[in-house]
Amino acid sequence: MESRGSTPARPLPYEGVWRFTAPASDVSVPRARHAVRDLLKRQNVPIEDDIAQGLLLIVSELVTNAVKHAALLSPELAVEVAVGEDWVRVSVEDNHPYRPTALETDYAQTGGRGLLLVREITREAGGTCDVEHTAGGGKVIWAAFPLSTAL
Repeated sequence: MESRGSTPARPLPYEGVWRFTAPASDVSVPRARHAVRDLLKRQNVPIEDDIAQGLLLIVSELVTNAVKHAALLSPELAVEVAVGEDWVRVSVEDNHPYRPTALETDYAQTGGRGLLLVREITREAGGTCDVEHTAGGGKVIWAAFPLSTAL
């Protein structure tokens, strides 16, 4: 563990990991977004407003994707928020084995751009995102970035 100055490192009051589950249904999209928003406020996470808005949009996109594409094989999904001293990471996990890839932009297409949006928001915030397989055969899609663009 790193130390801050000459004192041993201790988590800041807003640091931690929170995880909750939700049914893979349409009502979970706004509920997950509101739960993450309320968590950030309750923990007094020092996140810039633009970063927070991007994070909430990512939560909506990832939960929507899980509801739309994984619900048949994964009736439940999990949302996790991890906050460190100067970063935040959000992930959505489901039990569907399909690993999505971001499609090339096709402006004639009316859908299918959710992961492109997630990647672009994350890139603009100076972060990274990825899709990983879980030990149980499902997947987790995550995005992590700094709490501030000044970092």
